[in-house]
Amino acid sequence: MLDHLIKGATVVDGTGAPARVADVGIRDGRIAVVAEQGAVAEEARTSEDAQGRVLAPGFVDPHTHYDAQLFWDPYATPSLNHGVTTVAGGNCGFTLAPLHPDRPGDADYTRRMMSKVEGMSLVALEEGAPWSWSSFGEYLDALEGRVAVNAGFMVGHCALRRYVMGADAVGGQPTPGQLEEMLNLFHEAMDAGAWGLSTTQSSTHSDGDGQPVASRHAQPAELLALSRAVAEHEGTQLEAIVAGCLDQFSDDEIDLFVEMSAAAGRPLNWNVLTIDSAVPERVPRQLVASERARKAGGRIVALTMPILTPMNMSLGTFCALNLIPGWGEILGLPVPERIAKLREPDVRAEMLRHAASKEAGVFRRLTDFARYVIGDTYSEANEGLTGRVVADIAAERGQEPFACLVEICAADELRTVLWPMPTDNDPESWTLRAETWQHEDVMLGGSDAGAHLDRMCGAPYTTRFIGDCLRGRKLVGLEQAVKMLTDDPARLFGLRERGRIAEGYHADLVLFDPERIDAGKATLVHDLPGDSPRLDSKAIGVNAVWVNGVEAIREDVVTGAVPGKILRSGRDTKTVSTK
Repeated sequence: MLDHLIKGATVVDGTGAPARVADVGIRDGRIAVVAEQGAVAEEARTSEDAQGRVLAPGFVDPHTHYDAQLFWDPYATPSLNHGVTTVAGGNCGFTLAPLHPDRPGDADYTRRMMSKVEGMSLVALEEGAPWSWSSFGEYLDALEGRVAVNAGFMVGHCALRRYVMGADAVGGQPTPGQLEEMLNLFHEAMDAGAWGLSTTQSSTHSDGDGQPVASRHAQPAELLALSRAVAEHEGTQLEAIVAGCLDQFSDDEIDLFVEMSAAAGRPLNWNVLTIDSAVPERVPRQLVASERARKAGGRIVALTMPILTPMNMSLGTFCALNLIPGWGEILGLPVPERIAKLREPDVRAEMLRHAASKEAGVFRRLTDFARYVIGDTYSEANEGLTGRVVADIAAERGQEPFACLVEICAADELRTVLWPMPTDNDPESWTLRAETWQHEDVMLGGSDAGAHLDRMCGAPYTTRFIGDCLRGRKLVGLEQAVKMLTDDPARLFGLRERGRIAEGYHADLVLFDPERIDAGKATLVHDLPGDSPRLDSKAIGVNAVWVNGVEAIREDVVTGAVPGKILRSGRDTKTVSTK
């Protein structure tokens, strides 16, 4: 007997094949039958009529930071609401394990680092996770059986270094004995099911003390030794971030990525490829790494987002503006001093000069202050400004836009929420995106779901992209769009029997209304431990989501079931070799 029968759905199976009307039966967590409508004779405990709706494989998000959130939110919201059934975590070199059992202070260091570098609530990290593990395997075990999504995790290079080197991980180099210990620890993690290595060399990544995170101090020899260790385990990967990911790679960065992937014989993915017609040379330069990797026996995959993810800014709290050269010193001052400095014309002029410099890289996109929209305000002086564009307010006041923005923020003691309007929403940029998506080493993803919670909400990229393909720009057809969100990432990670609607595959499924599927506007909610805020987005037109054959979402409401699996390398993933 079938557990559930979905009748008359328009099945888009994830392979890119044409959609077809079919009945899909689920039994024991797997897809038991896919047959022509009305052809299933086997009885089912429950069934539903899905005529006019699309049934697709559950979406796979290749870049998340749900490492902590899953402890207080086993449903990985809002990703699960938007049809995501499998998430890859442990990215960018940052994981909550391993932790040295004899140094309890390392957990506090890790929490403060995650709060700073990934924008997670420190209170939520302190109150929402048990911090009961030492080894990476114990961390995975702590999640096992209590999550609603399938989740796999890389090992963060920063955690490996901290465990072995202690405080010397920041600024120091491992002795030969320490490097051997680091490798042994890494092998142990992969034996327990870790997906491989994640690391960062990005200049934007600093810890809770304001120092470059541990992996930024690693030399190429250390990175290559860890990459070679990845080669010894089935179903493993590499993920890495360097400064050039945000704009354009240097020759040395390309060399490093190529050598790491070739040494591991495994794909290396990085994020995020920013596509902008105003910088036409960026995409070709970034994809040089992929071309060279293939010649060297490796593979480098660029993750890119298929939507524009709004990200709010603030002059009062740490955000991307702090990463503009010369801005961090000003925006790091105590609020009264910060306001005084920002009001000095010479200081603003120097900040704007830095903002326009080549060194600002991709952050130049955030410095057209005339195009900022005012969000939440907190003072009588700013009443009525919410939703207005700074250019219009500045014109009324006879001010230069940045000076106008500073005065608005100063009236709120810098609490004002600011929304920069995207600079790359032009037809030429969208045409360039559609072309770039066709490249064999470009994959959709990079949501950062679970991180930067009060600044951005990237999780809904799946539903927004599908809606855009069906009723908006229509840059790719439905079948191809679904493949890009399901089978493509599943194949990159070597997921076993996931990413497609096929008999015998795990029943990770999403049922949606093609006339309605979309994502709601991001809104601020206070539902984290300690009443901390985050941005959330409602799913529109998603009727149901099944994970391993169990209904986990129905009409944007979680059912309370936790059918997700902790996906472990080798058992749940197979090797995707580059050789």
